[in-house]
Amino acid sequence: MRVTFVSNYINHHQIPFCNAMYEQTGGNFYFIQTEPMEEERVRMGWEAKTENFPYLRLYYEKEKECRALIADSEVVLFGGVEDESYIVERLQAGKLTVRLSERLYKEGQWKAVSPRGLRKKYIDHTQYRKKEVYLLCYGAYVPSDFHIVRAYPDKMFKWGYFPENKNTEIELLQKKKKENRERTGKISLLWAGRFIDWKHPEYALKAAARLKKEGLPFSLTMVGGGELESALRKMAAKCGIEKEVTFTGFKKPEEVRRYMEEADIYLFTSDYKEGWGAVLNEAMNSGCAVVANCAAGAVPFLIQPGRNGLIYPNRNGKAFYRRVRELVKEPEEIDRLGEAAYFTITREWNAETAAKRLVPVLKELSQGKVRFYETGILSKAPVIAPFRMYRHLIKTGGRENAALDQRYSSGL
Repeated sequence: MRVTFVSNYINHHQIPFCNAMYEQTGGNFYFIQTEPMEEERVRMGWEAKTENFPYLRLYYEKEKECRALIADSEVVLFGGVEDESYIVERLQAGKLTVRLSERLYKEGQWKAVSPRGLRKKYIDHTQYRKKEVYLLCYGAYVPSDFHIVRAYPDKMFKWGYFPENKNTEIELLQKKKKENRERTGKISLLWAGRFIDWKHPEYALKAAARLKKEGLPFSLTMVGGGELESALRKMAAKCGIEKEVTFTGFKKPEEVRRYMEEADIYLFTSDYKEGWGAVLNEAMNSGCAVVANCAAGAVPFLIQPGRNGLIYPNRNGKAFYRRVRELVKEPEEIDRLGEAAYFTITREWNAETAAKRLVPVLKELSQGKVRFYETGILSKAPVIAPFRMYRHLIKTGGRENAALDQRYSSGL
C-alpha cells in the first residue's frame, strides 16, 4: 500500500512520524511539501534539510511527479494546507483520503454562524460525509468544531503531533533534576515558546511574582522571543523577579529539550488558539511535571489530571497558581507526575506507535471497515464542547482524579 502525506512543509514535529511510516510501509511512503517554510520558523530552528529524507518531494519543484503520487496512491493523508486544489480530483473520484486537521474555530465556535464560512466548510468537508474521507484530529477540540458543520460522523480519530521520542532512562532524568535542586536549593520552572498573546507567557511571570512573595524557592527560565518580549522583561523588573527569571531568547529544538531535561515543572499556558502544542509532548517526554491550560488542543488527549500532570480551566489564573505553588512545595509530587508523564509518551503517544497503529487502520479503511482503538492514538475522538471539557476530564478520571483536582483547586 502506497501512502502519501501532503502538507505545507516538513518540520521536526513531523519527521519522526514520517520516518516511522517509511519503515512501516517498507519504503512505500511519501511526504509532499507544498511550500517553503516561512522565515519566522526558519529563525526558530525548525527548518529541516530536505536531502536527508528519501520520502520527501517538493511540489513546487516536481509538480508532475507529486500530482501523480496524489492521484495514484492507495491512501493520501492531507493536512496543513488551505489550498484544496491538491486533492479535489481525488475526492471527486471517491478515492480513500484521510484528512489531518487542527481546529476550524480556534477563535471561538461563534464564528460558525458565517454563511460564507459554512459554505466553504460544506464544499471542503461536509459534502463528503458519506464518502471514503476520514479525519485524524490534531487536538481534543477538533471533533466539536467539525460536528458543528456535520462532517465526518463516526469517522473522527484521536491524533496528534509526534516530536522525537527520547528514550533516556527516567531514572537518569530524575537524577539530573534532583541534583539541580540540591545544588541550587530551588525548584526549576520552565516556559518555552513564542512570546505572543494567546500563549500567555505572562502567566508564568505572575506565578513567579507570587512564589517570591510567599518566600518559596524557585527559578524560572523563559525560552523564546517575540512581540511581547519587551513587555515581559519590563513586567519582570516591575515585579522584582529579575534575579529569579532568565530570558534565553530563541533556542533550537534540541537546545529546548536540554532545558526541559533539567527543569522540574513545565508551564504550558496556551489558550484555545493552540491547535495542539508539541512542546507538551516534549516536556512530558523529558520527565517534567506539567501544569497545563485545558484549552490547548493536546492537553485533553495527553494529560490525565492528577496522574501524569495537572490542568487548570482557561483564564483561571488563581487555579494555575495554586497548582504551581503546591508542586513547588512538594518535590516528591513533581517526581511522581514527571515519571508518569514520561511513560505516557515513551509507551504510547509517540511516532512509532502512531505508525504501527495507522498502517493496519488504513488497510481496513481501504476495505470499507472503520475500527477504533480502545484508548489513545486512533481511538474514537469524542465530540465535547470546549466549555465542557475541563469538567469532563475531571469526571471521567474517576474519584482519584476528582480528589486530586479538589486538592489543587481549593477556592475555585
